[in-house]
Amino acid sequence: MTGKIIFGLFIGLASGFAVGAGFVAFVTVLGIIPRLTQLTKTMQFIHYYEAAIIAGVVIGAWLGLQEIKLFWTKWLLLPIGLADGIFNGMLAAALTEVLNVFPILAKRMGIQEKVIYLMMALVFGKIIGSLFQWIYYVDL
Repeated sequence: MTGKIIFGLFIGLASGFAVGAGFVAFVTVLGIIPRLTQLTKTMQFIHYYEAAIIAGVVIGAWLGLQEIKLFWTKWLLLPIGLADGIFNGMLAAALTEVLNVFPILAKRMGIQEKVIYLMMALVFGKIIGSLFQWIYYVDL
């Protein structure tokens, strides 16, 4: 029994290190944070972006291991969900910009001068999708 527990702990810790290293490599190699600050013209707040991502990962991982229920009102969850959707949309936009997906897609569609509209459509789509999930699938 003790061997199974130690083996489970080892696998869990190794998996956590692998996922964490992959996430850090993903964010660092692709330069997502600097590109996000460049797109939003908020380079002076880069340390806040980094701290927010680190805190979000640590708190999210900790909360994922707990059985905590937060009985918040929908009026408190609405701005939190909106901010989460905006941040995720901006992060996705920065990622696709780093990977040059938008310029290639715009060139193939023949709308090179309207790339900003394509980006905003994806951002607003992410926001609307997040709100749809919160409104219809989250029991408050």
